[in-house]
Amino acid sequence: MRSGPVHVIDDDESVRDSLSFLLEGMNLTVLTYPSAEAFLEQRPWGLGGCIVTDVRMPGISGIDLLRILKEKGIDLPVIVITGNADIPLAVDAMKIGASDFLEKPFDDETLLAGIRIALDGSRASPRATAEACEINERLQTLTSREREVLDGLVKGLTNKHIAVSLGISPRTVEVHRAHVMTKMNAASLSHLVRMALVSSNALDSGQNLAGETGAS
Repeated sequence: MRSGPVHVIDDDESVRDSLSFLLEGMNLTVLTYPSAEAFLEQRPWGLGGCIVTDVRMPGISGIDLLRILKEKGIDLPVIVITGNADIPLAVDAMKIGASDFLEKPFDDETLLAGIRIALDGSRASPRATAEACEINERLQTLTSREREVLDGLVKGLTNKHIAVSLGISPRTVEVHRAHVMTKMNAASLSHLVRMALVSSNALDSGQNLAGETGAS
C-alpha cells in the first residue's frame, strides 16, 4: 500500500476540518491546504500519499492542478470532489488522470473506499480490480442502445443532444436512461458516470499492462 498522508485541498475551511476529522478518525494522517497554490508552494509530494481536492477553487482549479502535477511528473493519486453541476468537469478530470470523483454531498464510506483504492497505489490493485469486475458485469446487461445512451451521458450530453445524435426522441432517451440506472444500480447520474469511467480506466490499464508484458 502507498504510504503517506491524505492531502486535502479545499478553499472551504469547514470542508477541510470535517474531512480531517473523518480521516484522522480512521487513523489516517491528514495535511490540509486552503488552495492548490498553497499545496504547490509547500511541495509536499515527497511525502507520498494521495490528494483529495475540490474541482472548483479560486485561482488554480482542481483540473488545473491535475494538469500541473502531470506536467511535473508527480505521481500522486487524485480524488476530485465535485458539485452537482460539475459532472462534465469530473469526466475531464478522470480523463486527465484523476483516480476517482465524488459528488457533494458524498457518503463517508464512499470517500474512504476511494482513498483506500488510491493508497493501494494502482488501478490494478485487488480492491480496484474487484470493483471494475463488478461494474463490467453490470455493463454486460445493457443493450447496445442503452450503451449508446450511457456513452452520451459520460460525454456530458443532455437527453436532447443524445436524442439528436441517435435519431430517437428525448422521451425514448429518458426511458433508456432509466433502464441504465436500474441495471447499473446507480444512485445518481454522477454515480453512473463514475462507474462507466472506472470501467474504462480499468480496461485501459489492462491493455497497457498487456502491452508492457508483451514488450518485455
